[in-house]
Amino acid sequence: MKISDIRIRRIQKQDGMLKAVASITIDDCFVIHDIKILEGENGIFIGMPSRKTAEGDYKDIAHPLNSETRDMIRDVILTAYRETE
Repeated sequence: MKISDIRIRRIQKQDGMLKAVASITIDDCFVIHDIKILEGENGIFIGMPSRKTAEGDYKDIAHPLNSETRDMIRDVILTAYRETE
C-alpha cells in the first residue's frame, strides 16, 4: 500500500484539540477524508473519521486493520503536518 497524496488543511481557530484535518489518497485510487490531527496532553496524534452513535459514542468509519498500517498512516500524516508549519 502506498499513500500517493496527502492534503493538510490547518484549522485557523485553534482554541481546542483539533489542529488540522487531513485527506489521504491510497494507491492513486482510494481517498479517506476527515482524518483529524489533534493535540493532547501527550502530544500530536491522529483520529480516524468517525460518526456519533445514538448512544453518544463515536465509531470509526474507516480505520487500519493493524498497528503497522496505523503507524505508517500516522507517521506520513504527521510529517506532512509538520512540513506545513
